Amino acid sequence: MEPARRRGRRHRGAVGRGEGRVVTGARDFLSKAMDAAVIPGFSRIGYAVRSRTGEWSDPSRADLEGRVVVVTGPTSGLGLEVVRMLATTGAHLVLVARDAAKCAGVVAELESIRPGVTTEVVTADMADLDGVARASREILARHGAVHALVHNAGALLARRESSPQGFETTVACHVLGPHLMTTLLIPALRAGAGRVVTVSSGGMYAVPVPDCTGAGTPEMAADRWNGTRQYAIAKRVQIVMNAEWARRESGVTFAVMHPGWADTPGVQGSIPAFRAVTSLILRTPRQGADTIAWLVVTDEKVPSGKFWCDRETVPEHRIPGTRRSDSAARRDSVWSWCEAAIAARRG
Repeated sequence: MEPARRRGRRHRGAVGRGEGRVVTGARDFLSKAMDAAVIPGFSRIGYAVRSRTGEWSDPSRADLEGRVVVVTGPTSGLGLEVVRMLATTGAHLVLVARDAAKCAGVVAELESIRPGVTTEVVTADMADLDGVARASREILARHGAVHALVHNAGALLARRESSPQGFETTVACHVLGPHLMTTLLIPALRAGAGRVVTVSSGGMYAVPVPDCTGAGTPEMAADRWNGTRQYAIAKRVQIVMNAEWARRESGVTFAVMHPGWADTPGVQGSIPAFRAVTSLILRTPRQGADTIAWLVVTDEKVPSGKFWCDRETVPEHRIPGTRRSDSAARRDSVWSWCEAAIAARRG
């Protein structure tokens, strides 16, 4: 990643080297042990331990003056927390959302956080490829260089729906829309020595890499569709696409992360039973969003194509069966399926 400029000399709280890495020694052992037990690692316990032992600083104190940061899904949950943190960095924030009225409310809040913050609102549903293409070209026409693109928009659906182009909506929103936007914004991301940060989920650990050869697809058929599993599949595909982008594109840094278990409106509305059981240990939305913001602002040279949680790289697999599914052929098939799906709108 290109170093983020800062105001004056380094100070306590500057977002510099040594705050997010592949850790070693006792801290590494403790972090891995918490993740292996799942509950400590994914809950507020894991965040508290890692943030304190890592001596983290606040991403909102970084200096991104004049740089362009695009964030999808900024009106609630993790996306809202990310733009709140970035408001004080001097970045020009491009907010991509379905609801312009909600975005107006977010803009007003950001202006109260930092008077003079510069923002613009671009209306698009990330599941609608025509809308994504229009929004991406609008952004590209206004900005020759983009410092960061954050793919945060998403939803866990209660029933199977189809996008305007006929794709299963979960896959369209979490995979195809982001892939198309990244593809169209690549010239600006290259010009800005930029970074793409994708928000995945630890739920993807439960599913294998889908086989998209022949008639294969990451979309679940209507007769066996399950919202939670479809969400996990889409999140697994995000991991694959992040690595595949990194393998193909050297001028941009790619990172995908999971936020642990955070108490967001999405969790509250989509999986209330889970929230009822875990409410006492859920992370705050800001804690869940921390690694997203850190990946946007850090001046540390992070490796492209990796999977992150709590400012550390983490494994892409924890279950032997899913690890066995992860072959170069399957990854290529996923990339090819996504490329074919957006082909008509990339030119």
